Amino acid sequence: MFSFFKTTQESEKSSGRVMALMNQKGGVGKTTMAFNLAHAFHHQGKKVLCIDMDPQANFSSLFDLPEMEERKNIHHLLINSVKELKAFHTSILLKEVVFSSPEGIDLIPSGQELSGFELTVAGINGPRQLILKKFIEKYELRSQYDVIIIDGPPTLGLLVVNILCAVDGVLYPFVPDRFSEQGLKNIQQVVQDISEMEITTTPKNLGYIPNLFDTRRKQANEDLEQIKLTFGEATVHEAFTNKVQFGKSLAQRKSVFHFKSSDYRELQEQFMVMTQTVEKELHS
Repeated sequence: MFSFFKTTQESEKSSGRVMALMNQKGGVGKTTMAFNLAHAFHHQGKKVLCIDMDPQANFSSLFDLPEMEERKNIHHLLINSVKELKAFHTSILLKEVVFSSPEGIDLIPSGQELSGFELTVAGINGPRQLILKKFIEKYELRSQYDVIIIDGPPTLGLLVVNILCAVDGVLYPFVPDRFSEQGLKNIQQVVQDISEMEITTTPKNLGYIPNLFDTRRKQANEDLEQIKLTFGEATVHEAFTNKVQFGKSLAQRKSVFHFKSSDYRELQEQFMVMTQTVEKELHS
């Protein structure tokens, strides 16, 4: 299934694309979007890898991993990939960490250890911003998968910088309110800082996703239109309303694609349209 091996540079023929879902503001449905997008790409016949980069590990929990007393996660793999941190290395292989869901989507889970990532790598001489990028290159993950989806933490810091330096593009879920809008502005400032550092390619803006949108509230419509004015020419995907189907599917740790009921068809079609738009942008 896997053919992981070290390489000094990323394969020239790598076709896989890496994307993340980001917002400094929590509670905007970022993890829900990432989970359902992964299944939408899978339904299009894509080989998908999910990477959970949030210490809260909510993304991982949706995959309903089997219980283990001590589960190794992305934190251990990232530390193992840094030669200067040899004293902290653990005897764990990538294939032992990757979890394959019954549907065929692979996951590199997260864990609480990731909250100490910034402190652990503080003393290294190499570029701390590029640890995740170099990890993806080291194991040629782009050649193993068509799409790699990263769920980031609702914070600003070294984890977020690592994600933004590693991805080709970013989707920005948000709730149409001023708090979520400020979270988007803060993330965009980090992207701008990365661009100015010129240490890697600046990730593309894959668009904004209005979520938990209440069409019955006139103020919600006005807030959305006002926020759209700050996005310039960036894509604004169709708004996701606060549907009960989302709650039902998440309660069962399932994507909307697990259900054959017509109640879920609209959501399924909406995610499929989004994946097509995102894929076109990633390959442009």
